[in-house]
Amino acid sequence: MGNTPLAFDEMMNADQGPRQPYENYHDWYEGQDRARLIAKSRDAENLFRKTGITFAVYGHEDSSEKLIPFDIIPRIISGREWRRLAQGIEQRVIALNAFLDDIYHKQEIIKAGRIPRELIERNVAFLPQMIGFKPPGGVYTHIVGTDIVRTGEDQFYVLEDNARTPSGVSYMLENRETMMQMFPELFHLNKVRPVEDYPKTLRQSLASLAPPGCSGKPRVAVLTPGIFNSAYYEHSFLADMMGVELVEGSDLRVVDGKVKMRTTRGYEAIDVLYRRVDDDFLDPMTFRPDSALGIPGIMDVYKAGNITIANAPGTGISDDKAIYSYMPEIVEFYTGRKALLENVPTWRCSEEDSLKYVLEHLSELVVKEVHGSGGYGMLVGPTASKKECAAFAEKLKARPANYIAQPTLSLSTVPILVNKGIAPRHVDLRPYVLVSDKVQIIPGGLTRVALKEGSLVVNSSQGGGTKDTWVLED
Repeated sequence: MGNTPLAFDEMMNADQGPRQPYENYHDWYEGQDRARLIAKSRDAENLFRKTGITFAVYGHEDSSEKLIPFDIIPRIISGREWRRLAQGIEQRVIALNAFLDDIYHKQEIIKAGRIPRELIERNVAFLPQMIGFKPPGGVYTHIVGTDIVRTGEDQFYVLEDNARTPSGVSYMLENRETMMQMFPELFHLNKVRPVEDYPKTLRQSLASLAPPGCSGKPRVAVLTPGIFNSAYYEHSFLADMMGVELVEGSDLRVVDGKVKMRTTRGYEAIDVLYRRVDDDFLDPMTFRPDSALGIPGIMDVYKAGNITIANAPGTGISDDKAIYSYMPEIVEFYTGRKALLENVPTWRCSEEDSLKYVLEHLSELVVKEVHGSGGYGMLVGPTASKKECAAFAEKLKARPANYIAQPTLSLSTVPILVNKGIAPRHVDLRPYVLVSDKVQIIPGGLTRVALKEGSLVVNSSQGGGTKDTWVLED
């Protein structure tokens, strides 16, 4: 693997004809006036601005609300490609849930010597408070966002598992709505599987896992840290689309062994809480006493079986990048089959030989913090200066267990619209998965695109954009 001279082009074949999933779209595009498409692109931007679809990057000098750039050329995946991907994602999510259940109960995988004990027990995301407790329905990972990259026709890899609080689904929904509004003719030409049912499916999935103490129709609410959170737009959007309450910690309190919400009719019980607040801040009586974002005593209510928290506290350990490096073993251990979707090859810097290799090949590798997210705290070797590599090497030597390293993959490309026409840019994909008594994978997901030529960094916080993702019916 490593660098390949030419990235796989998802739209065009080597002979410059369109690949099968793109045939209808390509024919349509060829008949379009470029000036009209550029104008449509500006219309889309105005639409997003009007709707208020923004995010904020904190810790930067300029932490103002920003618009995520949206590109109007869709990413198109055939039905065959999607079925293969979906099988691999389902297998992985089932294994992740089984792994979480195991490490908080019998710890068979540790006893079998497949994962080192200290990797679990010394992990900041492992919550001893969850040991011996089974969440309602035995589900830990109610909502998962699995990041997938592609390097060839049939080569897909999982880049990371997001089981803590995966974000971005509001962009998936808004991207689709914008495309349908602006190019309705394209949806007559192509049989695109719908994604707009996601909020309804999410609500049903969450309600189906109401706790044993729930009587009548389950009441669902979304817990947000508040308007200053970078994903606040998404929290309010999802609550609105699901038709449920958006609450902050200050709106809730524990009354008579239930978590109750302040309403005009007094306090009323919440059965399922879709929380977008990290574990640390969830309950000041159990975790951080200085947290003003959580609900004092919610963990006692949870353990008494009177509320469902999605995702379950303690699921964050499955996002850890050192745990990720063991995912092939985890999948095989719990499903009895080899992983259908491969991991990106990973060096664990905590291991002496791996650290030596990584330090010798720093300029070729991508090095990430095991708890990092959003493209921060990482080194992209091929684009880093000698000085940056040297500084990063010191960090690595000081805290090797804090890092993993991976080869720089040649990510596939999809065209974006530029003034001169179209130009290829690297992409990744985050499909969204809902887990209840069944696993439901939304057909498509969020395609993130690196807008800078040659860049492999797709995160919105690092200047990336998004596209609508089409899965065809075929």
